[in-house]
Amino acid sequence: MLKTQNIITVFEHEKLFFNLKNGKEKQLHDALETYHGNQTPFFKLIRNGVQFNEHVGIIQIGKTTIEVLPKADKSGEEKWRNLLIGMIKTVWGFDVKSTGSSSLKLKSNSILELYFELFISEVEYLLHRGLIKKYRKNEGNQTSLKGALQFSKHISQNLIHKERFYVKYTQYSNEHIIHEILFKTIKLLAHINSNPLLKGRIGTLTLNFPEMKEIKVNESTFNKIVFDRKNQHYKPALEIAKLLLLNYHPDVSKGRNDVLALMFDMNNLWEQFILVALKRKLKSNNVTSQVTKSFWKPISGYSSKMRPDIILKCKESQENYVLDTKWKNLNGYNPSPEDLRQMYVYHRFYQAKKVALIYPSDKHSIQKGNYFSSENHLEMSDKECSIMQIATASDIKVWQEDIVNQINFLIKQ
Repeated sequence: MLKTQNIITVFEHEKLFFNLKNGKEKQLHDALETYHGNQTPFFKLIRNGVQFNEHVGIIQIGKTTIEVLPKADKSGEEKWRNLLIGMIKTVWGFDVKSTGSSSLKLKSNSILELYFELFISEVEYLLHRGLIKKYRKNEGNQTSLKGALQFSKHISQNLIHKERFYVKYTQYSNEHIIHEILFKTIKLLAHINSNPLLKGRIGTLTLNFPEMKEIKVNESTFNKIVFDRKNQHYKPALEIAKLLLLNYHPDVSKGRNDVLALMFDMNNLWEQFILVALKRKLKSNNVTSQVTKSFWKPISGYSSKMRPDIILKCKESQENYVLDTKWKNLNGYNPSPEDLRQMYVYHRFYQAKKVALIYPSDKHSIQKGNYFSSENHLEMSDKECSIMQIATASDIKVWQEDIVNQINFLIKQ
């Protein structure tokens, strides 16, 4: 565990203890305890502290950030911070645009600042390109008659104001829900950012972005947005805005311990990272994910389904290969019987030539194995399940290349 002035760095599954006699640490402990009461899945409460699970990322409480990093080998926090950032960028497809200060080298608190800078860069790009306008329906008193006069409201409100007209009209303006969301996010960043190198850029955005009304934001707010050719370039900024706004929990009682949690399930991130790498670089195979099949159904009711992580279909031979990713270090042990049974079912239902479980490790290895025959339990069948361990690399691009090369080697054997 590493502690600096405003940053606490831990690894997944580690415990974090607080000295409750220290006022600042007690505030952090109490804020996490309150946040846990909202049914957070990121950690569990223990005596005088918390224990994290497989979720990684950051939890910012006031101006203090708890950074939770993944760990699949004995490397230190700097390597794993860089790898986590690289995985997030790869999976989300982020690319910071070349504007003003976007060459900022993010060091401490970098996972959180990555998202801040990505959002800032996207909004700077939108301002440079020009904000879009939309037709907006308005209703109210005007000094000139434009639009449709609303007679009942006009009479009730303007008996002694003959110069006014209560009308319903359409206005072509940049005041619409997309810009209201972005403006709310800019204000949030101005409130929670503690990096002086980003402060100036956030201040510039606050000055240059048109003032919008305050709105309440929830999941349905984003679901109502329809993307088209005109506003498609807003999508990256809105994705980051959604992530920040929906995971921000203000401290309404004291206003000092607001909580922002940007946490990721490493099992899902590992799966998506491998999937993106294969789709980009394994050109000899069609790569698909989450292909669902039914395998059991009661006489009445819904069927049970199975869904492997990744399926490769060789373009030449049309043979299938099923991959399942597991974010854990085997440490010399075999996979669990449940995982091996699951791969056996995939083998049969997806008519796979080979199946494999993929784990991170400190060195490359492929251990082949065959299932016993269902007809004669003393004989081996031709159904093969491999255990693939892929060494982590310090460079994210090298790591992707290694993953693709190892999987390509497996399917060609």
